[in-house]
Amino acid sequence: MFESDYTSGFMKSSRLILAAAALCASTVVLAQYHWIDNEGHPVFSDQAPPASIPEKSIISGPGVQKSGSIASSVPANPSTPQNRVGAAPVKAPTGTDAALQERVDQAKQAEEAKKKQQEAKVAAARADNCKRAQNAKATLNSGMRMARLNDKGERIILDDSQRAAELKRTDAIIASDCK
Repeated sequence: MFESDYTSGFMKSSRLILAAAALCASTVVLAQYHWIDNEGHPVFSDQAPPASIPEKSIISGPGVQKSGSIASSVPANPSTPQNRVGAAPVKAPTGTDAALQERVDQAKQAEEAKKKQQEAKVAAARADNCKRAQNAKATLNSGMRMARLNDKGERIILDDSQRAAELKRTDAIIASDCK
């Protein structure tokens, strides 16, 4: 008894599934076009026939009447004024996209801001170099003994020629960075 209830329930559900599949298949068939191509061969497709196919060659399809012509409810060219009764005139495309233009403008502004920030960094570094060079020049001109470390880490006192070379180098830095 239990087995027969299960079988009858299974049969009912399988019939329901088959009916649903048949219904879906029938809607797919309704969206099929049938026409005769330019060489006289019958063509079946789910896409509309190309524009080169004359209306008399279209046999069936959505919006096609029995006589083989496309239904009059579908306008041939929807943008013509007689097909758009009471509609506002269509504006010609301007060729620019407002959102795209806004993004381009934002990118330019971001690039300019980045450039200004970079210039500010360079100006700050130059000002710091200028200040250091001026301090070094003041120290060199003071006549104090100055020492440097060589490659071995030994302390070497600068003589007059080395002091003059350092003074020349700091003058060049001051000339380039202190403007």
